[in-house]
Amino acid sequence: MRYNSQAQLQLFTKILRTGLVTEPLPEQIADAVTLAREIDRRAQALFGRALAIREVDAGSCNGCEVEIANLPGPVYDMERFGLHFVASPRHADMLLVTGPVTRNMAVPLRKTYEATPDPKLVVAVGDCARTCGVFAGSYAVVGPVDRIVPVDAYIDGCPPEPADILQGILAALGRLEGKTART
Repeated sequence: MRYNSQAQLQLFTKILRTGLVTEPLPEQIADAVTLAREIDRRAQALFGRALAIREVDAGSCNGCEVEIANLPGPVYDMERFGLHFVASPRHADMLLVTGPVTRNMAVPLRKTYEATPDPKLVVAVGDCARTCGVFAGSYAVVGPVDRIVPVDAYIDGCPPEPADILQGILAALGRLEGKTART
């Protein structure tokens, strides 16, 4: 084996000397993997395919978005379990809505909901989506998400952990299973 430079040889030597350096997943993340597998199982049963999610920021501080952004990252790797974000509500099964609904976002949120095909699910993510949180009483806020569109599940927290978001998604799927069983 030939090395192009002394730097490469030093790098490979260091890699060989160090060996594998990994840590086991924390218990909470291992539980999240179990949740993601269950979400995938239920989505396959309900839709016959992966769960398509459209995230809507209705006026949040972006704390919840940071936690939602962790879901497709390398730790939670939700794509591996059949959950994916879509750019259009026309391709979505579920809306993840964050923040209190501001005056400027009330109509876009309603239109996004209307553009989402049936059966559609709405999950309100974070305390602000449920109660308006620290934004309650602001002149710019219309109210919580359920004042604009029907909500199937609420996820408490400021911001909620990614595992809690997965739990909320699972709860919404459970609610849809209950609806389809009655019809």
